[in-house]
This record gives sequence, C-alpha cells and structure tokens, in this order.
Amino acid sequence: MRGLETIGVIVASVALSLLPILAGAESDAGVVSAKSEYRLGPEDVLQISVWKDESLTREALVRPDGMISFPLIGEVQAEGRTAEELQKDIRERLSPFIPDPTVSVAVTKVNSYKIYVVGKVNRPGEYLVGHYTNVMQALSLAGGMTPFASENGIEVLHSEPGGQRTFSFRYGDIKKGKHLEQNILLQRGDVIVVP
Repeated sequence: MRGLETIGVIVASVALSLLPILAGAESDAGVVSAKSEYRLGPEDVLQISVWKDESLTREALVRPDGMISFPLIGEVQAEGRTAEELQKDIRERLSPFIPDPTVSVAVTKVNSYKIYVVGKVNRPGEYLVGHYTNVMQALSLAGGMTPFASENGIEVLHSEPGGQRTFSFRYGDIKKGKHLEQNILLQRGDVIVVP
C-alpha cells in the first residue's frame, strides 16, 4: 500500500512540474490561432443557427456592402469580422426577442479571398483561394512568369482605407535565398503586377 502512495506522489509531482510547460504550449497555440482568424468578406456563405429554433436557422450570403440580413434583427455588419464576433453580435441583438439565445455561425464557403495576378505570367487573372497565400504561391497559381517578365520589377498593390499601398518584390533575390521577408502574405483583393 505504501508503494502505491509513493507512486501517486511521484505522478502528482511530475504532473505539477509539467503544468507550466503545458500552459505555455496552450497559450502559444492560442496566439497562433488568434493571428490566423479569418475575417469575413463579400460573397462568403454563412450557416447561422439558433438552438431550438428551426425558423432562425438559415444560410446567409455576405452582400457586396458587407451586410447580411437576419430575421428579427434586420441588417448586420459581417465584413471585416470573425465568425465569433458576428455570432456574439447576433446573440446580443436577439436577446430582447429570445431569452439567452444560443447562436452559432459557421463559414460554409470562402468566396471573398480573391487575389489577382496580371502582366507577364502564363495564366493572368483572378484567383479564388481558400487559404492565406503569399506572393510566391500566387505566382505559382498563375503558372509562373513568362521569359520576358522583369523578375525584379514585380509590384504588389494593396488597397487600404486611406488609399493604395505598393510593395516591391524582387523574384531574383528570392531565387538566391535573399530578402525572403518580401514574400508577404497577400490580403483579400491584392494585385500582383508582373511587368
């Protein structure tokens, strides 16, 4: 019996010593997921449901103005928000009509994360991608550059509320393993121009 108690004490002390490590791993995972949360955009399709209320379970399309319509509460801003933020807003707006509503919002189709590649590439055009994409991946989607492309003159055009921002991308440097920080993650609507 005494041997079992000793084993129990050893197991408990090992578990306690691992808690800071496990807590750190958990918080690191939280940081990663917080950074990569998807923000809704026009043409995304959502499945919104209210528990125990079939009449409030429906599919919603994010309109070009960034809004969705939902029964009882009308227009709701969806663009630029995460599914969790939208879920919280809908829950709060439904509260006067339904006591303590349980709302879930799921993104069923990602249709708004579009990027554009134009210029001297083999397949220029609009690309709908269901994941975050960097410049090299986008050039790959476009079939790579033609032999006449200026590989060190590539520009990435990014729209912001205050106007447009331009990022330079030197493919020749990337090929040599230099200045890899240029290979930025693209945002929704970014345009890669290959002269």
